[in-house]
Amino acid sequence: MYSGNFLGRAWMAKEEGIEMEGVVTEVLPDRNYRVLLENGHEILAYAAGKMSKFKIRVLEGDRVSVVLSPYDLTRGRVIYRHK
Repeated sequence: MYSGNFLGRAWMAKEEGIEMEGVVTEVLPDRNYRVLLENGHEILAYAAGKMSKFKIRVLEGDRVSVVLSPYDLTRGRVIYRHK
């Protein structure tokens, strides 16, 4: 149990990402993808662990949902491939 001085401050969780949709423009090695977002920006994204676990393939031209890192808006994680 925590016994430090709390002083009524709220605990901050890890920064949450920004969820967006885009289209895969290029498939790169090691499950990395170049994704063109709806707003016209292009990012580098990697496949989420669940996508590797269930062997979900992402091909060029697929519409995907990505979560952008709040620290680096040019990097992201592919979390869903739309049908």
